Amino acid sequence: MLLMGCLACAASAVALADFRAESLAANGLAPTPPMGWNSWNRFGCNISETIIRSQADALVSSGMRDAGYVYVVVDDCWHGERDAAGNIHADPARFPSGIKALADYVHGKGLKFGIYSDVGDLTCQHRPGSRGHEYQDARQYADWGVDYLKYDWCDAGTLDAASAYETMARALRATGRPIVFSICEWGKNKPWLWAAASGGNLWRTTEDIFDGWEGKQGISLSVLEILDAQPGLEGYAGPGHWNDPDMLEVGNGGMTEDEYRAHFSLWAMLAAPLMAGNDLTSMSDAVRRILTNREVIAVDQDRLGVEGHRAARNGDLEVWVRPLEDGARAVVLLNRGHQSAHAMLEWSMLRLPDYLPLHIRDLWRHANRPDATSHLAIELPPTSAVMLRVVPARPAGAAHDRR
Repeated sequence: MLLMGCLACAASAVALADFRAESLAANGLAPTPPMGWNSWNRFGCNISETIIRSQADALVSSGMRDAGYVYVVVDDCWHGERDAAGNIHADPARFPSGIKALADYVHGKGLKFGIYSDVGDLTCQHRPGSRGHEYQDARQYADWGVDYLKYDWCDAGTLDAASAYETMARALRATGRPIVFSICEWGKNKPWLWAAASGGNLWRTTEDIFDGWEGKQGISLSVLEILDAQPGLEGYAGPGHWNDPDMLEVGNGGMTEDEYRAHFSLWAMLAAPLMAGNDLTSMSDAVRRILTNREVIAVDQDRLGVEGHRAARNGDLEVWVRPLEDGARAVVLLNRGHQSAHAMLEWSMLRLPDYLPLHIRDLWRHANRPDATSHLAIELPPTSAVMLRVVPARPAGAAHDRR
């Protein structure tokens, strides 16, 4: 049933792409969800080349680069003015050395460099957008050494989203430089239906995230609000084109350690881009351990590229399942509520027979649980999750993976 549902979603996306005769072929980038760091969630407009360089340094010294975080993305507010020829320049007070020098510094750390712009005349923070300057800006980004562009949707007016994003995608490709294209359209025009055909490697599915477990903050959404918007979108994601539930809030102080682990687990299940958004220079050991958990990251980066789905829900308890390339399944048991609860994983939720014994790996404890048959019961603390990797047991005497 899951496979049929995914195939139906994919068929719908293909049909739409075929309808748009000028749709773009895949650019070969982002075979797994991009990983890195973005300035917005922690710093907003309070950015400078000094801050970005210090974050790049910390991405390396913390072990995050070696865990897979490679993009350093400067979000809104880097912009200065356009010159008489229309060329965009960095804010000279915040970035006195210029963007190319900053990109060179980031590249010198073994990292990749990302930048931000907008489809409109102005960005969300009223800096110069790229409307009417798409090819000019794309050439400038390529000359600077940009590897990733986050492209926002403010001041869009009556623009057609698919066409506006395709214009910039074509501009990026015309430069000859491989630049990952991140479509930040907030899900307003159902980008999962058209964004891949418009040249996107990832596309936002909702409004912005805020650092909270539940509820809303203005138009911004909590972890659970964003999570609830994802079921039904899984068939549109895959290698080179990913649903993006927005950047990580891990370490920004608004949630508990359990909630941050759950947040990170669920984003890995969603095959989401893992873009850290905390101050890397001052993060605690607990936050670093969450962000560098390689067993969880391996689920996010699984090359099969199938996004996880909600397999069961009973009140505050949920089970999320994701098939993996080697035949294993990743599982998250989630307690959304504020009381401890008894969670149950039944093999039927995995579409496996009850009699089949499973090896079970706890990805946060970094330990194997006893093999089980038919079901697994776990007590979950409030607002927390357990993340497992399960694989059918092999016959006695056969070698098997107990990682």
